[in-house]
Amino acid sequence: MSTRHILLGLLATGPSHGYDLKRRHDERFPQARPLAYGQVYTTLQRLVRDGLAEVDGTDSDGGPERTTYRSTEDGARELAEWAGQIAPPAPFVTNEIFAKVVVSILSGGDAEAYLRAQRAAHMARMRELTAVKTARGTDLATVLSADYALNHLDADLRWMTTTAARLTTLTAEVDAG
Repeated sequence: MSTRHILLGLLATGPSHGYDLKRRHDERFPQARPLAYGQVYTTLQRLVRDGLAEVDGTDSDGGPERTTYRSTEDGARELAEWAGQIAPPAPFVTNEIFAKVVVSILSGGDAEAYLRAQRAAHMARMRELTAVKTARGTDLATVLSADYALNHLDADLRWMTTTAARLTTLTAEVDAG
């Protein structure tokens, strides 16, 4: 995820100071890693340096001085270009589950038991996410994030089912090789 473009997107709604941008990021992307304040201010400085944002003013409202930033026309243009770019699907996706199954097969481990245990963990996480997204008062960003995660977990489960059905053949290929 591009912090630069996320902050430009948040600035597209109007001028904001760094503290507000961090808070809104954490609200809008609840499942993402929270931004550190230093990352927000460093990114804002780069956006200003690159002409994509500019200082709108400073105020203190009786507290510490806060600098307000706003997006420039170049910033809006770059944001629109970034948002319209298609993210290329990965040609092959490898992850820890895949690696553990392969290593288990190669080393004579119990890949079937591993897949059963992993399936149980996925199912538990799916129940948690379903409860989160169906809880009363859940905001749209959380629902969308949970739906995204649920679909990925579902894809993993389908892969695990297919792989479990092929374990005998996969193990025989390794033993023959």
